[in-house]
Amino acid sequence: MNRREALALLGATSMAAQQPDGMPPDEPRALEPAQSDTGTLFADMERLGRRGGFPASAIESSMTREQARRMVFEALGSEPPKADPRAQVVHRAEFDSFIREKIVFTTAPEFRVPAYLHLPRKRTGRVPAIVDLHSHGGMFLFGKEKVIDFGANHPAMVEYHKANYEGRPTATELARRGYAVITIDAFGFGERRIQMDDDLKDGWDRARYSVEDVRRLNLKCRQKESTIVKTLAYAGLTWPGVVLWDDMRTVDYLLTRPEIDPARIGCVGVSMGGWRSLLLAGLDERIAAGCVTGFMSTVKPMRKRHMDTHSFVHFIPRLHDKLDLPDVVALRAPKSLLVQQCRRDGLFPLEGMEASVERIAAIYAKAGAAEAFTSKFYEVPHIFNKEMQEEAFTWFDQRLK
Repeated sequence: MNRREALALLGATSMAAQQPDGMPPDEPRALEPAQSDTGTLFADMERLGRRGGFPASAIESSMTREQARRMVFEALGSEPPKADPRAQVVHRAEFDSFIREKIVFTTAPEFRVPAYLHLPRKRTGRVPAIVDLHSHGGMFLFGKEKVIDFGANHPAMVEYHKANYEGRPTATELARRGYAVITIDAFGFGERRIQMDDDLKDGWDRARYSVEDVRRLNLKCRQKESTIVKTLAYAGLTWPGVVLWDDMRTVDYLLTRPEIDPARIGCVGVSMGGWRSLLLAGLDERIAAGCVTGFMSTVKPMRKRHMDTHSFVHFIPRLHDKLDLPDVVALRAPKSLLVQQCRRDGLFPLEGMEASVERIAAIYAKAGAAEAFTSKFYEVPHIFNKEMQEEAFTWFDQRLK
């Protein structure tokens, strides 16, 4: 044994003598409150994350809109093959000012998606259309019904309409104003919700559910959000990708209807509906006027304390090393865009909401279309109330009628 080996052995023997049996103590660390949704990991993730800007943003890049959109589509996951809608009307009802059809149509070879289409009764030629994108609100049992007033609504929807739309669901109101309006169930909601084996005893028909049934089954659906994301990941898909492709195929279906003017199609939504409107308006050239309500912020201020306020459906892997959220919707510049924000919205940091509209405005100005972007803050919590609706509908009238 040489001198170096002897010293090493002596050191090891000495160290072992200092330690009792069992696991050695953890490395010392100063413990301070992180005040973040990810606790002690937040600082590490901030260090690992990008420190620079967003290289695909129109602010920082000369990349074309088509190139930037392709990057978003790649982050969203595989695009399903296009399929003939093969729409089937399963129910039809006539009212004073509109006709409501319940339809089922194909959005992908694997999917037959339920939807409601409202058509104005008095039509002179083709009419403008709105894709009304329903919200989340922790309500999985209902989807498209969130924006529709059936006259006699499920008790769970009566309360939902009051809390989220000030008692006036948007699709029905838009139909009364002369728009064709379509709304589908997003994947995981309404007639596309998850139902586990031990829930089969409850049956499928939601009209038979009590408010307590809805509450109980909603909780089960909520607990399966992460499972949906993991399973889609193993299928090479993302949840927001599946939702967006369905929304884009909904526009495809609208274009098959002879009543619809293909040059006058808009989209609107609040909360998750605003998220869907952000994506659809930013990525589909056929949307002539897009309104995003209650879902807009830059992402950096959100990372610390506004992760747990959002559903898994709102996160796109590998998007934000390329684009910020306002960059995505601003891919529609110079086409018309309205962003409505709730200043007392607890789902987003005020700093991020304010920065987002500044960022969009800068992109529109760079595109020479500053007048095509409109934004407004309202002194309210997270909601799409009647005042906001009136201003959004007037905005649509000015651009689609």
